[in-house]
Amino acid sequence: MNEGKSRERWKNFWRETKALALTILILTAVRSAIADWNDVPTGSMNPTIVEGDRVFVNKLAYDLKVPFTTWHLAQWSNPKRGDIVVFFSPVDGTRLVKRVIGLPGDKIELANDRLLINGHLSQYDSLPSETGRDVPSDHDTRHLYARENAGEMPSHVVTLLPQRMALRTYGPIVVPPGQYFMMGDNRDNSYDSRYWGAVDRNRIVGRASMVVISLDRQHYFEPRWHRFFTGLL
Repeated sequence: MNEGKSRERWKNFWRETKALALTILILTAVRSAIADWNDVPTGSMNPTIVEGDRVFVNKLAYDLKVPFTTWHLAQWSNPKRGDIVVFFSPVDGTRLVKRVIGLPGDKIELANDRLLINGHLSQYDSLPSETGRDVPSDHDTRHLYARENAGEMPSHVVTLLPQRMALRTYGPIVVPPGQYFMMGDNRDNSYDSRYWGAVDRNRIVGRASMVVISLDRQHYFEPRWHRFFTGLL
């Protein structure tokens, strides 16, 4: 008698919860294979992305993967120089956000914070300090901002920290086949391919295309309304 009642309770429970379980499964599958957002806890991409930003990740930018895996079902594109991408770190598997600097076969070099791609020296235009108005304050470090123009790569802003010990000269190296060289826009404060090498194509999750929301952690998570729904370049 008790066994029959127990079965009936489980049937009732399943009828009431299966719609919710199916909804959760669909939503998590969508986040895994189609679109997601990524919280940014560090300043390695300052001033393009700052601490407290949540960025939209287009997981269909380059390919379609089996949900919850890195297996490719189809591929229609590859990352381009200048794309901001989310990928799994080759060191510990955590999700990182960096900019693609080098494609397979590119020769990459850094000479005193000046980037060279295939022997071509990037050009830099200085920018005012107001450029980094959303970058959290750091009383020990002076921030310098410049617009980097590197040939085919779209121009973008980089941060330099002259008082910080940093890896300002690197290479040259040639990016191996099927791999991509990643760097943070905050050049003197980014743990990137200069330290752990290029990233395999299958580790790339998708392209970060927009700041969805932004909360200022230094001011009680006050919303930075002017950053909501702004495109990333």
